[in-house]
Amino acid sequence: MRTPRGLLVTAGLLLPLVLIGHAASADTSAPLGGEQLASHGVVVAAGAPALPPTSAASWLVADLTTGEVLAAKDPHGRFAPASTLKILTAQTLIPRLNPKRIVMPTWQDVNVDGSKVGLKESLRYTTAELFTAMLVVSGNDAANTLASANGGIPQTVHEMNAEATRLRALDTHAVNANGLDDPRQLTSAYDLALISRAAMQLPDFRTYVATKHSSVRSVGRARIALSSHDKLLYNYPGAIGIKNGYTIKARATFVGAATRGGHTLIVTLMRTDPRYWPEAAALLDWGFAATKAQVMPVGTLVSPVGTDAASPEPSVAADSQAAPARLSTTREVGVPLLPAGIVGGGMVVIAGSLLRGRSRNRRGKLTLPRL
Repeated sequence: MRTPRGLLVTAGLLLPLVLIGHAASADTSAPLGGEQLASHGVVVAAGAPALPPTSAASWLVADLTTGEVLAAKDPHGRFAPASTLKILTAQTLIPRLNPKRIVMPTWQDVNVDGSKVGLKESLRYTTAELFTAMLVVSGNDAANTLASANGGIPQTVHEMNAEATRLRALDTHAVNANGLDDPRQLTSAYDLALISRAAMQLPDFRTYVATKHSSVRSVGRARIALSSHDKLLYNYPGAIGIKNGYTIKARATFVGAATRGGHTLIVTLMRTDPRYWPEAAALLDWGFAATKAQVMPVGTLVSPVGTDAASPEPSVAADSQAAPARLSTTREVGVPLLPAGIVGGGMVVIAGSLLRGRSRNRRGKLTLPRL
């Protein structure tokens, strides 16, 4: 179903839009999560608190428990993920690799470009150590070693893309397991929130990303100290982790989550300043204020393919500090999430950047049937 420019069909209601700049596109087929999320500008409900300024080209704030999107900017715009891609790596591999399994890195694993924890070919590591190194200090050597343990990088990348499809993260395409730049490797603020929401239902993942300090073995009896690169963990009350990233091409990317007043929110930032955490903190503050004011959401994080929409969703914050679960090496299937839908009622204000005519944005719009 198509809607005229400037109008929004939501839950059977015809609602006016206030547009500042240009409409997103003449193609108004609904993207994942709600038609209003097609915008390349800012999408927020009328009457919401004033949004803080941000340098990010794309961002999103959502309730991690319900999946309701509170506000976003160009949420389906496709950008280089940098190391936030490791969230998808973890989501794919944690159910496949027993945390007690012993792994030895290859020469190729430890000599990867970019950030490294300092793994040695001659040493043995548990996969739990490797996941910690990958998610706490973004070790590319740890990511590649985990991929090797899973049958190799090509197989792991294939499974990562299959997992993205299962989660309906359809803006996402992985080329490697570590997030190093490749022109074909892209994701979106919406997809990072979607993937992270699924990953936060894995107890091991929640433990890894909430870890501030840890270590992995080194030569002899030495240990390599690890301290989290997630600045929110040190600076934002209620922060429960997730993951940052940076490359020259991608600039800074970030996914963070925090709990306050019984609500857990997630924020994603793409192509932002390297000192990302004050912007993330400001957007989380805004999200908690909007939640308290009962601001209408503007979309939703959709459920995975084949998920029973009636299934209850497990808490994402209840045991974030728990010890890692002893997972089997078999694949877990079906992560229960709340149902998808398009939010009705209220006006939606779309503001911000003018339509960018580059092919990246045209590819970033999804043309799926209306959900």
